[in-house]
Amino acid sequence: MRGFDRLNQRLGFDRLNRRLGFDRLNQRLGFDRLNQRPARVIRADERNETRRDGITTRHSFSYGDHYDPDNVAFGPLRAVNEERLDPGAGYASHQHSDVEIVTWVLDGALAHEDSTGTRGVIRPGEVQHVSARTGVEHTERNASATEPLRFLQMMVAPSADELADPDPGAPTYRQWDLQGARGYLLDVLRLREGVTLHAALLDAGDVVALPEDGLVHLHVTRGSVDVAGTVLDAGDAVRVSGAGPLGVKALASSEILAWHFAEPAPAPNQEHP
Repeated sequence: MRGFDRLNQRLGFDRLNRRLGFDRLNQRLGFDRLNQRPARVIRADERNETRRDGITTRHSFSYGDHYDPDNVAFGPLRAVNEERLDPGAGYASHQHSDVEIVTWVLDGALAHEDSTGTRGVIRPGEVQHVSARTGVEHTERNASATEPLRFLQMMVAPSADELADPDPGAPTYRQWDLQGARGYLLDVLRLREGVTLHAALLDAGDVVALPEDGLVHLHVTRGSVDVAGTVLDAGDAVRVSGAGPLGVKALASSEILAWHFAEPAPAPNQEHP
């Protein structure tokens, strides 16, 4: 960060920032204060990895055979898995229950079919949400026989009230195109009050402000960003708690996903997914 200050001074950006009011903007977004909110950075190469026929998965949390009691959950977030599938590869029918499943495709096309009778193909620019309350079986496969597939699958626990509901209802399925613009933090999906997924497509130099309270889980899907003096590259994530302004500055063309949890989270089930 000090190196950037010297570079800004040499190029005259410090004077320009003062003239344009960027110093005040940086203060408001928290760029002038490093690590004022408690944060944990998870680097892409620190994630556990699972390999199977034609599939490589990188796990940001405890998952499958990989268990760390200190990395079971962040608020209600239970899993952020980056999946890479070879052409034609996929998962046979398997079941999930008492979980909200959100899928975000990065490259390629994901074919999906579940026990609600719904089937479809998800492509970049689309988000899929499956609410597997009473249990849902689904299959997921690379829709292409020639191109690889890469996607994020995120899992969020239901609220305490939802878990206590004796009649949670049948599984539900939603999939839709996202209509957005570059340079803004968009509300992509609100699972319930206090649980929201945001996304942003950023050009180099773009700045967006993250929520100032609660828990924030930021995952960089493409490019490189600066979060309060910490550089995050593709596959990196940061988990932030506490309160106060916090900004994200794109260092290159980038895409970010940010979960915001403003509600108390249910205690995580120690039986990992």
